[in-house]
Amino acid sequence: MKQLICFLLFAFCFSLNKVEAQVDSIQPKTKDTIIVTKDPRLDILTQKQALVNKRSQMMTSNGLYKGYRLQLLSTNNRNQAFKLKYDLLTNYPEHKAYVTYQAPYFKVRFGNFLKKEEAEKMRKQISKNFPSGVFLVDDAIEYTPKDDEDAK
Repeated sequence: MKQLICFLLFAFCFSLNKVEAQVDSIQPKTKDTIIVTKDPRLDILTQKQALVNKRSQMMTSNGLYKGYRLQLLSTNNRNQAFKLKYDLLTNYPEHKAYVTYQAPYFKVRFGNFLKKEEAEKMRKQISKNFPSGVFLVDDAIEYTPKDDEDAK
């Protein structure tokens, strides 16, 4: 029995050496070329994925965009906060104003600015009408991107 196992093991090892030798001796006689044609839809798919990645990088976990707002007031007087919000919406109807409550203060924030430069420009404008102090703050903003902006 031992002799049979040894013989089979020897035969198996010998056949492996023979296969390796045959593989080494094979040489290609001609050089073949491979031509790969790319489907043009792959380019479109790549562009769409880059756009999704760019948008998701700018978004917060709750679906809003990372941006800037102007904070005009932080007070514990609710009526004062809502009066300022009314004044802002009256003077600047194209923008939105927000009153948030973080105990014990009501905070009045204004605008949805994606770029800091835009927010700074508006801060200078508003400071003329509201000289008590306007501060630029990072915030999650409401923003709907336009298709032509994403191509940039």
